[in-house]
Amino acid sequence: MEQEGIRVPGRRRGRPRAAEVGAARGRIVAAATQEFAERGYEAASIRSIARRAEVDPALIRHYFDDKQALVAAVVEVPLRPDRIVQGALDGPLDAVGAGLVAGVLRAWDSPAVRPAALAALRGAVGHGPVSRMLREFLRRELMHRIAARLVEAGVDEGEAELRAELAVSQIVGLIMVRYVLVAEPLASLDAGEIVRRLAPVVQFHLDGGAGLDSAGPAAKNSPHDE
Repeated sequence: MEQEGIRVPGRRRGRPRAAEVGAARGRIVAAATQEFAERGYEAASIRSIARRAEVDPALIRHYFDDKQALVAAVVEVPLRPDRIVQGALDGPLDAVGAGLVAGVLRAWDSPAVRPAALAALRGAVGHGPVSRMLREFLRRELMHRIAARLVEAGVDEGEAELRAELAVSQIVGLIMVRYVLVAEPLASLDAGEIVRRLAPVVQFHLDGGAGLDSAGPAAKNSPHDE
């Protein structure tokens, strides 16, 4: 019989054993790794991963929320940059800069996240199929989400993409200097102070070059301090 998309000969009742669940998850992650490597993040789909793993697509969604969660499993990083971005975008548009900076600091300052995140970052700037997958993922789930929010606010699509890339470049620079180079004094600077200083710059790019003369509500009420 089939149970949650797994073929389990001779088992007619009850829930799958822990070993069966582990085996299914392992096959899914292995299949996702191969699909991402061969087809890239955007072209790979839940259905194609399910076919390769020989499971029902519903089983993948049972174990993993979405394709983004599969990326986190493949690179073994307990970090969801798409959720950091979405959390910032759920607030007012004039507070997105502060939300992005604060969200990144909260995630990267976590000892449970940083080692794996650093390894994934090094992979993203390297070569090979996994690097391509990570770059596609970051571009689609970070810059495209930000640009889409700006388009919703009435910004031209091309201009929105430029603003998003400029804003993300500030975030990437922060990560590189604070966590990769571990350059002082930024490496030891209080997170709230970083938000106060950097958020207006990120917001400046999101606003298309307006508002840098004032820290504005985004930096004055830093979400990192809440």
